[in-house]
Amino acid sequence: MDRMKASDVPRELLDDLDLYVHGNMDRRTFIDRCSQYVVGGLTAAALFEALAPNYAWAEQVAKDDKRITTESATVESPQGNGTIKGYLVRPAKATAKAKVPAVLVVHENRGLNPYIEDVARRLGTENFMAFAPDGLTSVGGYPGNNEEGGALFQKVDRAKMTEDFLAAANWLRARPESTGKLGVVGFCFGGGIANTLAVRMGADLAAAVPFYGSAPPVEDVPKIKAAVLVHHGELDKRLVDGWPAYEAALKAASVRYEGYVYPGANHGFHNDTTPRYDEAAARLAWQRTIAWFNKYLRTS
Repeated sequence: MDRMKASDVPRELLDDLDLYVHGNMDRRTFIDRCSQYVVGGLTAAALFEALAPNYAWAEQVAKDDKRITTESATVESPQGNGTIKGYLVRPAKATAKAKVPAVLVVHENRGLNPYIEDVARRLGTENFMAFAPDGLTSVGGYPGNNEEGGALFQKVDRAKMTEDFLAAANWLRARPESTGKLGVVGFCFGGGIANTLAVRMGADLAAAVPFYGSAPPVEDVPKIKAAVLVHHGELDKRLVDGWPAYEAALKAASVRYEGYVYPGANHGFHNDTTPRYDEAAARLAWQRTIAWFNKYLRTS
C-alpha cells in the first residue's frame, strides 16, 4: 500500500502505536486494535505493516557518498557491557591534521537501525565526525528488524547500556580526528541518553540535542554545562507535558538552552521511515540542530 501519513491514521491508533513502540502494549493487542480501524479490503495485518518502519525511505545520504568515509568500530566499555560496537562516519577530508568536531548519535529503543546510520551520514556531510553506537551490542547487535530489536532492547541492563554510551562519547571525543568539541543528538530513548550525558559529562560535552527525550531529574540539571537544544512534538503529550519543568530548571541553572514544540507533530516526527514522520517539523528541527552544533562545536 502507499506510504501512510499521520493524518491518514486515527489519533487513537497513533496513541496505541506509541504504547506498542514503548513496550506498553504487546503485538497481539496492537494488531487487535488495528482491526478496529480497517476499511475496505484492508486487513489488520496490512495496517500493522503500513505502520511499521520502511528503511528504504530513510536513505538521504548514500552509503558510498564520496563526501564521507564509513566503517564499523568497537569501543571498550569496562564499566558497561565490556564493549560497544557502532558506525563511524567521517568527512572524507578529516584527518589528525584537519580535525573536525564530533557528534554522538544515539538510537531509539530498537538499536542501531538504518535510519540512525543515515542520521550519522547526514552529520558527516555537514563536516562533523559522527559515531552511532549500538546499545544492543551485548545481545548480538541490531538484529535487522525493529520487532526483534525491541525485544532485545528489554534484555540489556539499562545502567550498563548507559555506561556503554558514555564510553563511546569519551572515545569519540578523544579520537585523533576530533577537535575535542563533542555534541550528542538522540531520539526517543536516545533523547533521554542525550540529557543523561549532559548531566554526566559536564564540561566535556559542548552541546546536547534531545529529540523527544525524557528529561533528567530536576536536581541534576545544575550539573549540565553543555548548550541544550530540545525538540518535542505537540501531540506527544507523554513527554511534552514535562518540558515546562525541565525548561524552568535549565533557566534556573543558567544553562544555555532553546526548546521547541512543533505544532501538530507526533512523537518520532523526525524518523522518516514511519507514518509519524512530519516533513516540515523534521526539516526545521534538523536545520536548528545543525546550526546549534555549528555554533557550539566550532567555537572556542
